[in-house]
Amino acid sequence: MTCKGILYRIVPGLILLLGWSFVAQAQSERVKDFNHNGWYMYFGDHKLTSRWGLHTELQWRRHNILKDPQQLLVRTGINYDLTPSAMFTLGYGYIETYPYGDFPAADTFPEHRIYQQLQLRNSISRVGLTHRYRLEQRWIKPAGAESSTYLNRARYMLKATLPLIGTSIEAGEPFLAAYDEIFIGFGHNIQRNIFDQNRAYAAMGYKISDAATLELGYLNQIVQKASGTVFEHNHTLQVSLFYNLDFRNDN
Repeated sequence: MTCKGILYRIVPGLILLLGWSFVAQAQSERVKDFNHNGWYMYFGDHKLTSRWGLHTELQWRRHNILKDPQQLLVRTGINYDLTPSAMFTLGYGYIETYPYGDFPAADTFPEHRIYQQLQLRNSISRVGLTHRYRLEQRWIKPAGAESSTYLNRARYMLKATLPLIGTSIEAGEPFLAAYDEIFIGFGHNIQRNIFDQNRAYAAMGYKISDAATLELGYLNQIVQKASGTVFEHNHTLQVSLFYNLDFRNDN
């Protein structure tokens, strides 16, 4: 066998061996932080005209289900309906994060966030689908820091709803809901957590009225910290109230 033939046999094996060694090393460096949280949330998309609307949102996130603070999130935005099934939103959010878990932050720290969002709706048979694409510009001021760090993040969520009675979700009827959302960081200040987090969710919902909907569900959240080695595994009770008002004069 020629030297060239030997190299063709050996080099792929070496590459595979080195690849497995890097994966094994990365796996061995990982530290898992398990938490049990509760997120209690309100969302509202309120019609102002036929195309324009206002988004309002408040999330009270607790560590140990209810006992300790985790995060406070306030978010608002201006909605614009591109079509009956496509909506664009430009908005702002304020987030305050508290120390929690086995690898807590040094102290409470704030974040200011601007976001752009496109939300598309369609259906397959009885299943309603929502695709949400979101870009975020984030200014985070870590505990003890004199200035904020600027970060970029992209998010994509696919949510499905299934009526349990009939072919559509009507007032006074229950339904099932599920979604998955992935977060990817990008830009100069991203450290080892290009994969930022993933959220997988399943819930039972109830449409209280034409304006109000309630969901009670479980969220499995995996968060990679900036170090790239600490992974939060957050088992989260999620209670969500959706309340959409219509302020148009023609009602």
